[in-house]
Amino acid sequence: MKATTRPRQAAALLAAALTITAFCAGDILARSYPFGPRTRSVNDLGNQYVPFHAHLWDLLHGRAEGGLLVNWQSGYGASFLPDLGTYLGSPFAPLVALFPRDEIDLAVYAVTLLKTASAAAAMAWLLLTLRPGRWWAAGLLGASYALCGWSLADASYNPMWLDGLIALPLLCLVGERALTGRRYLPGVLIVALAWTANFYTAYMATLGAALVLLLRLLLARPARRQALAAAGRAALTTALGVGLAAPLVTVVYFGTTHAYPGRVRRFVPVPAEDLAARLLPATYGFGSPALYVGLTALLLALALPFHRAVPVPVRTGWTALVLAVALSLQWAPTHLVWHAFATPQGSPYRQAFVLCGLLVIAAWHALAYGVPDRRALGAATALLVLTAAVAGRSTLVRSYTWLVLPLALAGALGGLVLLARSGRRARLAVPAVLLLLGAQVGESAATSAVATRLRLGHLDDYAPWGERQEVQAAAIAGADGWPRYRTDPGRAQTVGNDPLLVGGEGAQYYSSLTSDVLSRTLTALGGGWTSRGRSVQSLDNAVTDVVFSVGARVHSPPDPHQKHPSPGGGPVTVTRRDVPPLVTVRAAPGTRPFGPSPYRNQELLLGSRVYTVPRATVHDDGGRPLPGRRVGSGTALTRPTVTARCPAGTQVHLWAPHFSGTARLAGTGTSARFRFAYPRNRAAMEPLGLAPASGRVRIELTPDRPGRVPSGAVGCLDTARLDAAAARLKATGATEVTVSDGTVRAELPAGGKRVAVVAAPRIAGWRCAAGGGPERPAGDFHGLIAVPLDATATSLTCTFHPPGLRLGGAVGAASLLTLLLLAAVTAVRRRRAPAPPTTTSPRERVTTAL
Repeated sequence: MKATTRPRQAAALLAAALTITAFCAGDILARSYPFGPRTRSVNDLGNQYVPFHAHLWDLLHGRAEGGLLVNWQSGYGASFLPDLGTYLGSPFAPLVALFPRDEIDLAVYAVTLLKTASAAAAMAWLLLTLRPGRWWAAGLLGASYALCGWSLADASYNPMWLDGLIALPLLCLVGERALTGRRYLPGVLIVALAWTANFYTAYMATLGAALVLLLRLLLARPARRQALAAAGRAALTTALGVGLAAPLVTVVYFGTTHAYPGRVRRFVPVPAEDLAARLLPATYGFGSPALYVGLTALLLALALPFHRAVPVPVRTGWTALVLAVALSLQWAPTHLVWHAFATPQGSPYRQAFVLCGLLVIAAWHALAYGVPDRRALGAATALLVLTAAVAGRSTLVRSYTWLVLPLALAGALGGLVLLARSGRRARLAVPAVLLLLGAQVGESAATSAVATRLRLGHLDDYAPWGERQEVQAAAIAGADGWPRYRTDPGRAQTVGNDPLLVGGEGAQYYSSLTSDVLSRTLTALGGGWTSRGRSVQSLDNAVTDVVFSVGARVHSPPDPHQKHPSPGGGPVTVTRRDVPPLVTVRAAPGTRPFGPSPYRNQELLLGSRVYTVPRATVHDDGGRPLPGRRVGSGTALTRPTVTARCPAGTQVHLWAPHFSGTARLAGTGTSARFRFAYPRNRAAMEPLGLAPASGRVRIELTPDRPGRVPSGAVGCLDTARLDAAAARLKATGATEVTVSDGTVRAELPAGGKRVAVVAAPRIAGWRCAAGGGPERPAGDFHGLIAVPLDATATSLTCTFHPPGLRLGGAVGAASLLTLLLLAAVTAVRRRRAPAPPTTTSPRERVTTAL
């Protein structure tokens, strides 16, 4: 056992070391965090993954508002288990708790590095399991898999996907256990762990592992009964493992059914030259399959069909599988199969890591049977040159590709030639190995550096934790009053999940599982969003602050790191407001639906008329009305104006969801920023200042792209009426409110037939009981939780039950029971089975059977 395990351990350690070295070297070359001034927090890494890991840190240290069931910091109360299963299910995620809170970016980087190294180690172990060979070669190819283009270009800033990179070789090892008829338990636990860590990429890895197992059965050609038994063991192992993961998987699934719908995209395959380009080092393209695995692995995979030392079925089978999977990436029906029958909103080649794994396994078979001869290496080199020629027509190939490619090719080809000539001569073998290892590390570091640099120009980026977040967090902590009132981190956001990163309890929330009811409710109230509605933003509005019990609001200057900061500046300040409690009591249920005006919609939630909504007109520079109130199109429309009449002293608001630019109330010195870009961004309502004594309001616009201003764009808020409405709601609201994870309890004043309203979105899963009555599904008050009260009810209890958790728990329990029964039956059979003859080893019996 030790003799067979030690080479695998050595290969795994070498693979992990090479991966860490190349990964860090790439960031050093790119001068990227933590080795340079350039941030690595691009796109969802800064907006989602770092904030969610910060929230996990707070949970593990007992500092978060909420628990495993409800996240009370985001979206005025969001279901947390789906986010946990989507972003934080990895067993590596809790390691962030070992780092200081203000080093959360470094913690996520370390987790990313550890995941990538683990994928390398797992692949190296798999290769030596599939076929014996040189341990250092398995380590080299394990690193080439972990440092594939998909990992460096896509998954490095989507660290939850890296769990799929680890899962693929582990699930292939589960298939090997099924082939040899070994115990179920380890395989079931591996499957469960993979699907719990990230079921999305685990699904793809499971498909890839199934293809590998099918090919292994075809090559081994056992008797039909033995083949069916092996396939049955693999299927049962997978089913039981997925079943154990069901409590989290079903919650994520039902969370997606209640999420705000994203954009539906049609799959369009990339041109052949782009496909060829992504096989080469130092190329980058967001919407193309990142298939780079290093030139050593690529040369060996290309040499496999011509390697005469490899049995014909083996080279034919692995070559055919690689080509079939490559073609499946480009065909719409199989593309949908790989992505669980839904085209992703982002990169459409998220399954590319499976093909990278197959390329590496094919390369291993080419090397494990002996170094390819000159004929095979010559054919492989010719194919590589042809690939480079085709790729030369692609815009994804840049000048530095042609600098890295010949050096990497020289190292890979030279190392393989020296290795073929070395035989048992260490004088040639040592430099050959060093040349191959150096080429792999060098080209992977260069590819990583190129991807890191080019991502910054293609995607939004965000600064790591620094002074801005420190000041914001201190201001929020000083104003905290939860659950008596909420503290909103403010409109000038730093990332899409500010409440998770710096604290507080606001509207802001960005997740693939942002609820439909939250997004639609905030949109109806004048809120803005990005990411096509899944990243809702804070709304700086006094009425919604009263409705949602926001008693403290942080005002920060624009983030200087952003490319399009809002105008203005100054210190971080906090404004306070006397607001009703989290639970209020209304006289009647809200049966009137929302309309087109956000001002009237806010009044419906408030229960009082507080706005004057005059008719607004839009004029061009010459004072002429603009047709359709369209702005920003044409050279003469650089400074259009919006005019209206408001009662003197009222607070003037502008609602222009389809306007992009700045707006300034004439006579004031401050401006508000509006960001609209169809279909990605929707601009939020903004306060502009007080109406003058004359009541004539003139708003000066500076558009930066074509847009439109609606006729009901201007709203004039009477703050005295709002204060009176807030006082009434406070006087009749709950006398005491307690919140603990997924439970809200409130003590209410006695009265007649009424409706209690909880200032939280009515997401699926809330059940409430009034007084001593039974628990029932919560009602709806314009998107908020509502509970009918009778004259005797003086208390309210609402509990949250994540949709799918009960079903998943039942499936998980059934899987666990089945696994225990299988273990018991297996143990009984082994006790009753006669002892095997001492002249035949278990490994020899398995080999004979297959």
